[in-house]
Amino acid sequence: MDSENRTEEESPLFVVHEGSSLEARTPKSHARDAHIMSFAFLFIFSAYGAAQNLQSTVNTEQGLGTTSMGILYISFTLFSVVASIVVRKLGSKTALVLGTTGYLLFIASNLKPSWYTMIPASVYLGFTASIIWVGQDNVLGYLSCFCSTKPCKKDQHLHEGTIIGNFNGEFWVFASTQVIGNLISLLLLKDGREEGAPTGTGILFTVFLGCMLLGTILMCFLSKRDDNEDDLPSYASFGSLLKSVTAPLQEARVLLIIPLFAYSGLQQAFNQLSGLSGVGGAMAVYGVADAICALLAGRFTSDLYSVTLIVSFGSFLQFVILLWLLFGYSLSSGVLGSILPLVIGAVWGIGDGVFNTQLNALLGMLFRQNTEAAFAQLKVWQSAATAVVFFLSPAIGLKAMVIIMTAALCISVSGFLFLALSLQKSSIVPS
Repeated sequence: MDSENRTEEESPLFVVHEGSSLEARTPKSHARDAHIMSFAFLFIFSAYGAAQNLQSTVNTEQGLGTTSMGILYISFTLFSVVASIVVRKLGSKTALVLGTTGYLLFIASNLKPSWYTMIPASVYLGFTASIIWVGQDNVLGYLSCFCSTKPCKKDQHLHEGTIIGNFNGEFWVFASTQVIGNLISLLLLKDGREEGAPTGTGILFTVFLGCMLLGTILMCFLSKRDDNEDDLPSYASFGSLLKSVTAPLQEARVLLIIPLFAYSGLQQAFNQLSGLSGVGGAMAVYGVADAICALLAGRFTSDLYSVTLIVSFGSFLQFVILLWLLFGYSLSSGVLGSILPLVIGAVWGIGDGVFNTQLNALLGMLFRQNTEAAFAQLKVWQSAATAVVFFLSPAIGLKAMVIIMTAALCISVSGFLFLALSLQKSSIVPS
């Protein structure tokens, strides 16, 4: 058993075959792809992130906004089961380009919001979101693999976990979309909100649609990799497909970090429904903290020990905020009432930056032979938890939601720490 684990640890995340297009390409072309994808995501999620934050305040008729978001994440959950197979069939570039169309349709549906436009758009976005994120994971994985080799790697003594962390940290700087998108929302909706009616939503979503188009165009300039379809598994039935996807659930390592997957989804949805999205500038501060923390956390990632410390730090900060909301926080006016939401947004953004980078790095370190299935589990549990929050929010108050979040955080961190201690003692993941 130990020898099998050591073999798994020593094997690379992604195998680069001789003569493959990945090997033939230069470090410069890989850097170009990384920049293109990051800027494309910046444009797309500047629009989508802000639009998502506004759903609970703009589309309030019969809970259309929160219901559409809940349906979106249920769709995301279901399609994540087969997303990796779809991406392999399409190729990463095609999947990324196709993935942008769902975001375009969702923004367009907000120009004429109704149950007949937003619900179908949410279902379709769930599908395209699943493939765009798997495509993103694939591209970052291949880039990490290439930059672990001599032509690209500047320091041959860097731990592979450091390279994974660096790539995830740099990519997740696109969390600054919360800054750009929410500042645009604040500017265009300011007058409408003061009058009690968001009269600027038409202009706002038109601007968002333009951002989406720019992101889609950028995706088209990505290099096309020759994905090897010979490596695609064949499935005799849907049952065999489902069995392959659920196979990771038989591993104790996966079961121990599933609560952390779910909590990361809960905390992403919580920041939109806790009232921060209705406070001018709070979500922008959240985005700044998220982006800075993602970059720093990625830089400090090197091995399981560093991941454990960083996750523990981010979890502790969010735990403090949850206890404050539960026992000490109260609405106030004046300067204090303006500053407190900004502080909460900043600390919550730090936690989100930690989870975004460290969960991806952790999966890359632990599941080298089955990374796609592991990332699929991450997306399934994240999106399912997010859907639960959107469906529960109209029925329960903020205090009840904070209690649920606190319990979920304690359970998830306990499972993660138990896993980390077990792996360190067994030396499965070397430092």
